[in-house]
Amino acid sequence: MKYFIGIDLGGTNVRTLLVDENGQSYSEVKDATEREKGPDAVTAKICRQIEAIDYTVCGGIENVEGIGIGVPGPVDVVKGVMIMASNLPGFENYPIAEKLSTKFNKPVFLDNDANVAGLAEAVLGAGKNYPTCYYVTVSTGIGGAFTVNKQLISGGRGHAGEIGNIIVKNNGYKQGALNPGAAEGECSGTAITRKGQEALGKDLVHHAGDVFRLAAEGNETAQGIADECISELATLFANIAHTVDPHCFVVGGGVMKSKKYFLDQLTKEFNQKIHVGMRNHIPLLETELEDCGAIGAAMLPMTRMKAE
Repeated sequence: MKYFIGIDLGGTNVRTLLVDENGQSYSEVKDATEREKGPDAVTAKICRQIEAIDYTVCGGIENVEGIGIGVPGPVDVVKGVMIMASNLPGFENYPIAEKLSTKFNKPVFLDNDANVAGLAEAVLGAGKNYPTCYYVTVSTGIGGAFTVNKQLISGGRGHAGEIGNIIVKNNGYKQGALNPGAAEGECSGTAITRKGQEALGKDLVHHAGDVFRLAAEGNETAQGIADECISELATLFANIAHTVDPHCFVVGGGVMKSKKYFLDQLTKEFNQKIHVGMRNHIPLLETELEDCGAIGAAMLPMTRMKAE
């Protein structure tokens, strides 16, 4: 049995797991990231977490094959640095992979958090029986990951899968640095909540699920918002499908808690927007894994080292 360390580094918390090649986790250390202290302090905390792991099952850290880290934002997977680090100030181009590799004399791999979640689903979850798999998360934002034969496709600059910036509505809402009408600004959980609160008020809408529930109860305004957002998501999925023609989609994220209200309609509209020969051949599967972050990060060294 081979063992790996997976690290889920977020703006709020950082978690470190010992994981075997089957995705079974054995020991976890978790703490507040304290990003305001800067990258050196955060990296030192990660080192302490790695040292605090219980390695009884594998006989010691010397028997760990490698380390993987999942981080928010685009990543240069060759250099092992974050290209953008809005949630982790100071981490842009910071050599965290190199520092951990030097400290523990292990190969260290870095990738986007949506990518590692998608990798986990492709290797261990809903996509494990498919040669290619496109993972999409619809939550606070929208992200994606494309895997081919259990290998992540990162692209030339680490931006493959940054599908939240794909335009789904001409001259639409401008969110942050994204395109006007980008998917993240139009049909993410945050966007659905914003549209609902603007039209129905904050007393009725606290999250995206409220919009879908109200629509199901017959509220015509909510129905209009839900229909628009489902159509935009269908456009997003169709754009991806026409680009890479995956064997399956795996869909996760907080918005999927309301799947009973929209998933059937999304599947129907998606199939209406793709070529006839593709229809009903690309299933929209639900995620199977509850803990994709650190486990997916641990799959980075397992799959990358196998490929090398």
